[in-house]
Amino acid sequence: MNRIFHHPFFIRLFNWEYWNSTIVYLPLYPYWLLLSIRARSFFFLTAANPSIRNGGFIMESKNDVYKLLPQELYPSTCYCEQGIDINVLLALMNEKGMTFPVIAKPDYGERGIGVKKIYTVEELEAYLSFVPVPFLIQEYIVWENEIGLFYCRMPNEKSGFISGVVNKEAVAIVGDGVLTMAQLVKQNARYLLQWKQIEKLHRERLYDIPAIGERIVLVPYGNHSRGSKFTDVSDKINPLLTATIDNFCSNIKGFYFGRLDIKFNSWEDLEAGKNFSIIELNGSGSEPTHMYDPSHSILFAWKEIIRHWNILYKICKANNQKGTEYLTLQQGMREIAIFKEIEAQLISANL
Repeated sequence: MNRIFHHPFFIRLFNWEYWNSTIVYLPLYPYWLLLSIRARSFFFLTAANPSIRNGGFIMESKNDVYKLLPQELYPSTCYCEQGIDINVLLALMNEKGMTFPVIAKPDYGERGIGVKKIYTVEELEAYLSFVPVPFLIQEYIVWENEIGLFYCRMPNEKSGFISGVVNKEAVAIVGDGVLTMAQLVKQNARYLLQWKQIEKLHRERLYDIPAIGERIVLVPYGNHSRGSKFTDVSDKINPLLTATIDNFCSNIKGFYFGRLDIKFNSWEDLEAGKNFSIIELNGSGSEPTHMYDPSHSILFAWKEIIRHWNILYKICKANNQKGTEYLTLQQGMREIAIFKEIEAQLISANL
């Protein structure tokens, strides 16, 4: 019986965190409609962060968002147009002191689509030949601790608050000296869902037997859709952490609502405001990803989504009253269509 239920279909069926987002959000759409009626706009969320295109809901440039941050707070980054010559890119990387491995990511996109850790010049050339959109090359941050931290601040207030924190546990196996990598992967329900991705990344090593205690990171990206385990660590929120995060977030022009993905050395260092790097800053399209903790029920998730929608509505309404316009229905649908086209191109590129 256990073997029957240890199958992708049943794993997804009995664990809501793997459900399609449309299914998760479907019961909440009437509430979003209510907020939209109150705001007189289906796209009121585009007013959340006036300094970010569409408030960070969709089609925001990652490179433009990084420019809002002090350079010391995010990884060294090279912006690249599609079709850039490899020698030109290598020269840009050299100017910034970047060495392999590096992270490549599309300038537009979400859920880790098109993100790749690149180890060699040959792999970089291959990425250039397939990526269909402008992209970024970033230094790889070696700190293993990674979190998603949700920050909110009302436009008329000087200080904000942290509404949730999620720890991101990388897809990794630990050898026992007996089982192959493939066997270790397939006995883990979470990793089994990522089998095609893992097979692509580690095809030549899958039937090696890792030594006892040997830890192998299989997927080096902190994305839930790519297998990372998300654990709610909101109990880490304290006055010191809040003050540190608020210190730089409140100085990011026009930023009031969103999630910061952060890699850091230790909690003590993060609280002290040192040895950390903001991998990404996401705006009004952000989810309170601490809800994806496997110990949380779908009811908890719905509660957190509504809580954050209420905060978002208040922030957007305040910004709108100050002059930030909402996208019209026509404008919003056009932006969604453009994004869907880019997303389809990235999926087809199979990076």
